[in-house]
Amino acid sequence: MSRRISPAWWPIIGIASPVLFPMLFIKNRLYKQNVDLSQNVNKRRIDQAGFLELPELERFELTVLLEQKAAPGFLSAPGVSYLIKTDKGSILFDLGYGPEMLALAHNAAKLRFGIDQVDALVISHLHPDHMGGFKAVRKNQICMPRELGKGNGMVCFTPAKVDAQGFEIQRVQRPRMLPAGIATTGPLSRSFFFLGWTEEQAIVARLKGKGLIVITGCGHPTIETIVQMAKRLSDDPIYAIGGGLHFPVTDSAIRKPGLKVQMIWGTGKPPWQKISEQDLAQTIENLNIINPKQIFLSPHDTCDYALQKFKDSLHCQTHILESGETYSF
Repeated sequence: MSRRISPAWWPIIGIASPVLFPMLFIKNRLYKQNVDLSQNVNKRRIDQAGFLELPELERFELTVLLEQKAAPGFLSAPGVSYLIKTDKGSILFDLGYGPEMLALAHNAAKLRFGIDQVDALVISHLHPDHMGGFKAVRKNQICMPRELGKGNGMVCFTPAKVDAQGFEIQRVQRPRMLPAGIATTGPLSRSFFFLGWTEEQAIVARLKGKGLIVITGCGHPTIETIVQMAKRLSDDPIYAIGGGLHFPVTDSAIRKPGLKVQMIWGTGKPPWQKISEQDLAQTIENLNIINPKQIFLSPHDTCDYALQKFKDSLHCQTHILESGETYSF
């Protein structure tokens, strides 16, 4: 297993240590405070949530416009964009790196997809691999490839304050219904060591005769917390879980020279801690207790080692999402 940080960086870290280590100490103190605060905020939000009138859907279909793995003829990138269709409409969930990488525009063209085919845009959280790239983060503005068309006033549902040219922003502050018979969990929080406070929403749907479908962007608040919220919205069983679970245990889809980025910045933990085998095993155990019938895993934030562990250990059908593929729940 290669290192998260190449030895080539060690002399630089040593030289910078008189400044770097005090900064990390201060940051760690704030991080720990926010971890406790985030847990309390999520508990309060879940406790305050009530039932939603989720309609029984006859159909729920997820077409992957962007993922880290791709079917033949499609491009991959370490981001997420899902087209979700039901018998009551459709939404686009996330925009990957938007115009900063060619994959989304290429795959959308191959699938003959344009933004005018959906009822709304939904952004899970304001990280570059979901809201349209690093420039989007710097400008705090949702960025969509121009090849997908123009928003023309379409509603864009976000869990935090942001701009989006051509869209009407509706900031989601609690669980509520969205178009296409789909609900949002509302924002659930997570404290990251490097990335700071993050608000993320997942989507929930109720499939007739089967139960609830829960789709995440990254699952940063943890899938356990997201499922707790979903169960507050409906007493139907959890039928399927899809999207990111964020387990870069042994590798990272995003790399910089000598750095495995997701294994350092993307874990949420301090840089001297890693996502462990125990973390992975605990989530697998918790998912088996939740007992969904199907799981659709995103590879954009979870390494191949962890994906295989999930496939080997989960007590349900387990699929790995790929750009260009359509999955019928």
